[in-house]
Amino acid sequence: MSTITNITVQTYAYDLEDFGPGGTYQRGGKLRLEKFIVSITTDDGLVGSYAPHFGASPQALAQVKDMARGLIGHDAEQRERIFERLKQSHRHYDKSGIAALDAALWDLAGKKYDAPVAKLLGGYRQRLPVYASTTPGQSSPGGLDSIGKYAEFAQTCWEQGISAFKIHGFFDGDAKKEIAIMTAVREQVGADMKLMTDPASTLGSFMDAIEVGRACDDLGFYWYEDPYRDASSSAVAHKRLRDFIKTPMLIAEHIRGFEQKADFVLAGGTDIMHIDPELDGGITGTMKLAHFCDAIGMEVQLHTAGPMHRHLMAAIPNTLFYELGLVRPDGPWNLMQPPIYADDYGDRVDCVGADGCVPVPDGPGLGVTYDWDRIAAWETGREVFC
Repeated sequence: MSTITNITVQTYAYDLEDFGPGGTYQRGGKLRLEKFIVSITTDDGLVGSYAPHFGASPQALAQVKDMARGLIGHDAEQRERIFERLKQSHRHYDKSGIAALDAALWDLAGKKYDAPVAKLLGGYRQRLPVYASTTPGQSSPGGLDSIGKYAEFAQTCWEQGISAFKIHGFFDGDAKKEIAIMTAVREQVGADMKLMTDPASTLGSFMDAIEVGRACDDLGFYWYEDPYRDASSSAVAHKRLRDFIKTPMLIAEHIRGFEQKADFVLAGGTDIMHIDPELDGGITGTMKLAHFCDAIGMEVQLHTAGPMHRHLMAAIPNTLFYELGLVRPDGPWNLMQPPIYADDYGDRVDCVGADGCVPVPDGPGLGVTYDWDRIAAWETGREVFC
């Protein structure tokens, strides 16, 4: 038994160079980002930590702090019991705070047993095929500022060994422009690269969604993601959309909760389930969803990237690609990954091997080393619950 004695939540802030508002490229610009890291300590001297990437929102931070108060004195290895406890206690909220705590508990377990989390999960692969997931387009110069830039960047990724590419367009609801980008990329890279598109729920009408979906059919796209202004929340709307198009749909990124996602799938709202480990209950919640989908013959995709995602993908047979997101030309930066690692962990295009894959960290727990000195230097706040 490893009893939780205290939980520390540190907030920190840093600047990304050459980024402007919304993550666009801006030469000489600085984008200020604020994130947090959770560390759980037990009475036998173990410490498990997790630093969310995409999921480090103010809402998740508030929930983590509220949840942490009730975990002191609990056995850190009873992750299933803790998951159910937090799901029940925060049933009035989206429960996004569970993920960081759950991941830290898994990191602690891996360190206790001197094993990577992937091994604890029954992981069977060490190399993960990636798809490049772009930053959105922009009207100002630089980055993905034109249709041609998307095509050129897709070609660069293909030459890097990356076999799949997802378009995040200009997010202006313009179906014609969306189709123009899709067409230019397909013409540039040919038939062998798998292509996907994600309008991010910006298409203004159902007919626009059909129009772009039919272009996906014509261009042989691998999946069609979150097209419509319903914020991808209506299972009925997407079931109707399927009647008009053939391309598989990837939906449910914005549906929270194990039971709610299962309902969405059973109602016919998606062909592939989108799971975000940092929003959908961490490792425990993600594995529940992945196993459910596997039982009904459905594949899943893990939203965005991070060490937790790599360990999960190593153990999930019904998933194909690791999302290398969000990436762009004009430098190797990744908008989502905080620069807090003291090892070679990275989610950039230049981190992808010649085989088009990234490795699963093989150290104990999550297998990454945080730069605690840097985090301390950037610290903006700290709360200790004991």
